[in-house]
Amino acid sequence: MRLLLVEDDRDMVSWLSLALKQSGFVTDLAPDARTAEALLAAGTRYDAIVLDLGLPDRHGFTVLSRLRDARDSTPVLLLTAQAALPDRVRGLNLGADDFLAKPFAIEELEARLTALIRRSHGHGHSRLECGSLAYDSENRGFSLGGQLMSVTPREHAALTALLMRAGSVVDKSQLSGKVFPQDSNVGPDAIELVLHRVRRKLAGSDVRVVTVRGLGYMLEKQAGAGDADA
Repeated sequence: MRLLLVEDDRDMVSWLSLALKQSGFVTDLAPDARTAEALLAAGTRYDAIVLDLGLPDRHGFTVLSRLRDARDSTPVLLLTAQAALPDRVRGLNLGADDFLAKPFAIEELEARLTALIRRSHGHGHSRLECGSLAYDSENRGFSLGGQLMSVTPREHAALTALLMRAGSVVDKSQLSGKVFPQDSNVGPDAIELVLHRVRRKLAGSDVRVVTVRGLGYMLEKQAGAGDADA
């Protein structure tokens, strides 16, 4: 899936582009409205546009308005530090498809983008599954054996990253980056504490988190209920 990320904050761009790449998105970067409009005018087709409102040369609402005036229906998700209701209402009225206020969790951005893209392609809401574990992107909730799971934001981030690549190894540093975005104060083993709690919640089910030594972690379905801490 190809995205256009219109954002002038270099730290934000670095974090987002890396995280989105790890999740399979191909991202073109535009630090200002002029660059974004040039890329769009060149005919590049995007599955979605992530648009910051506080751009250095032009307000994001202007970019959005021009895009819709040109009858471009590419899904647009607005990013902003302005969380006021009037801004959200104005953005949606101008043709935005979704709105996310900073700061935000990367897994929420990815879930919202996936839902936007599926809807734009004429599909219903997405559902990821591994055994009896399921994630519904429409309500951004996990269920295990048909029962809604109660998870913390960090457990949610870890489970989302693992489920999106179920059956494949997720590098430890990549997973940590998903769970602790832009947080340089956490220790290298902090992810282990989160996964310990996740394993306890999966215990007794047909799904477990496996540690692949030297590589990372993997979510896998097992034939029968077993020790999730294996």
